[in-house]
Amino acid sequence: MDSAKFYALLGFARRAKKVASGETAVEANLKKGKVLLLILSEDGSEHSSEKYEQWCQDIGVKTVRFGTKIALGTALGQSPRTMVAILDEGFAKAIEQTLAN
Repeated sequence: MDSAKFYALLGFARRAKKVASGETAVEANLKKGKVLLLILSEDGSEHSSEKYEQWCQDIGVKTVRFGTKIALGTALGQSPRTMVAILDEGFAKAIEQTLAN
C-alpha cells in the first residue's frame, strides 16, 4: 500500500472540491447521499467512528480507517481531521485501489 499516493489523491480531491471533512460537513453530505467513500482516522474517537461506520453500512457507503488525524488534515491543507468524505466516484475508486495494493 502506497501511503504517499493515498495522501496525494486526497490532496487532488480537495483541490477539485470533491471532499468534505469534519463531522458537520460529512454528516450533511451523508444526509444528501453525496458520499461515495468515508475515510476515518485510526486515532479518532471509537464511539464516533462506530457511529459513522454503522450509518454508512446502513446506506451502502464504503468506509476505511487509515492514517492519523494530523496526517489526514495535513493532506487536505487543514487542521487535524477525524473523517474525510470523498464525493467523486473517480477519486473514491482510485483511493480504494491505492489502499488495496
